[in-house]
Amino acid sequence: MVDQSPAASMSVSPSTISGEKKHWWLSSKKVVEKYVREARVLVSTRDPTQVNSALSLLDAALALSPRFELALELKARCLLRLRRFKEVADMLQDYIPSYRMAAAEEDDSSGSSDNSSQQLSRERVKLLHSGDGGNSESDSLGFKCFSVSELKRKVLACLCKNCNKEGQWRYLVLGQACCHLGLMEDAMVLLQTGKRLATAAFRRESICWSDDSFSSTHLPLSSIADDGATPPTTVHHHPPPSTTVGLESTTKLLSQIKLLLRRRAAALAALDAGLYTESIHHFSKILDGRRAAPQAFLAECYLHRSTAYRAVGRVADSIADCNRTLALDPSFIRALEARAELFESIGSIADALHDLEHVKLLLNSILRDRKLPGPAWKPQTVWYREVPGMLCALTAKIQELKQRIVNGDQGNVDHYKLIGLKRGCLRSELERAHLLLIIRHKPDKAIGFLDRCELVNESDYHSVRDRARFSALLLYRLIQKGHTALMAAVREEEGRRKTIHETTTTGILGCREQQLCPEEPKLRPEQVIVSSVSKFSGSGPVSHHGSAFQGVFCRDLAVVGSLLSQVGFNRSLSMKYEALSC
Repeated sequence: MVDQSPAASMSVSPSTISGEKKHWWLSSKKVVEKYVREARVLVSTRDPTQVNSALSLLDAALALSPRFELALELKARCLLRLRRFKEVADMLQDYIPSYRMAAAEEDDSSGSSDNSSQQLSRERVKLLHSGDGGNSESDSLGFKCFSVSELKRKVLACLCKNCNKEGQWRYLVLGQACCHLGLMEDAMVLLQTGKRLATAAFRRESICWSDDSFSSTHLPLSSIADDGATPPTTVHHHPPPSTTVGLESTTKLLSQIKLLLRRRAAALAALDAGLYTESIHHFSKILDGRRAAPQAFLAECYLHRSTAYRAVGRVADSIADCNRTLALDPSFIRALEARAELFESIGSIADALHDLEHVKLLLNSILRDRKLPGPAWKPQTVWYREVPGMLCALTAKIQELKQRIVNGDQGNVDHYKLIGLKRGCLRSELERAHLLLIIRHKPDKAIGFLDRCELVNESDYHSVRDRARFSALLLYRLIQKGHTALMAAVREEEGRRKTIHETTTTGILGCREQQLCPEEPKLRPEQVIVSSVSKFSGSGPVSHHGSAFQGVFCRDLAVVGSLLSQVGFNRSLSMKYEALSC
């Protein structure tokens, strides 16, 4: 009895254990399917609260079965509906083309190019025929069996109508998420791939349908007979409406992405060719258009337009675009460096130093964390291996600016360059340039670009608005200060020009008077008296001075009499009273 019990227990235990495992697996599967059904019902309500509840159910289902495809798809669509695009990208980051290319480059740099080539070769082998490629007979047989394989595909499509769609939902959902995250090239590739897979799956399913299945389900009213007889109801196999609507929305989104990419490509080409005005025009079509664009895409376009503005000498507009870029992405290192260079070019050393200090903090955080900021799939403009060299150069630049502040170069701001005028400009030119800048960069209107921006998180709207308004206010004050300084300089220049004009006018009039009335020789008082006496007495010795006395008008008779008495001429003079009336 004792010897048989262990054998009996050994013979029973495998069956019981296997039975318990099978029962546990079936129960888990039923629980997962129940969670998915409930989540689908909650998602159909389109209520954010219900969608959040569905998401918690799906998390519980994936905890039991992490690779359950239906639960994964439903979770991704729930995150997309809740506008949690970053979580969608984190969930499906292995399907992002740029991320895969970056990972491949890192593998090549680390010496693992052989593994990646083997993986690519395996993927290519899956697309090849399984037969021997060197045997011509097998190739001919495979070519002859094409009709058989086509027939097999049709039969399998008839038997399995709900066939596997090769995970096409991943490309469609991830493509929409990448579009909202600003990864426009990745979004275009993913949406095109998903659309192609969906079309191929629909084509495979449509093979098993009869010819009547492609007729319209709802006949028009004109096709109904006059006797009131209704057409017979037949059951047809048609594509689900959600699939058709999804493809239409995908096509519309894809066309919008292509339009934005074409305009950006044209703007960048003009910028590289030196056609800065044309580049500004193309970028303005994207940034000032009626259709909204993703946040990261707009930030990059604002930075490129800032470069074009700086090339044509519009420094204030360039600073404003840098402000918008940093309002959308405060950790954009290239935008901080560009704005610091602009402030340094106009002599605002304190503002330039502030931006460079911010860049230094970002670079130090990268070295401290030993990784670039943001998720792994986010495109970076700075490589980690370049950070130490950038930090050394930045430290030297900061020390140079501090030394300039110590030397007293802080207040020497070039207001002419800020407003975009030449030295010695007129008052009308200054007023016109100032009016245009005030209209364009008024703090209340500086946040209008947010109406054409699709933020990744709607909760970030207030923070983005506050950053944009604060930076616009600083630029507005700088413009006002520059206008005041330039107006004082213009007034001083106008006064100097007026003085020069008056002096020149006086000299010209004097020259004209000398040309019209030549100056006569001046006589001494004794000569004038003698000449006058000789004129009245008729004596001839002093008659040669008579011409000099002609035209002289005497106003004071007492003075004339005293002068005459001094020379001994006391005879009365015959005077006409008309000559005294003046």
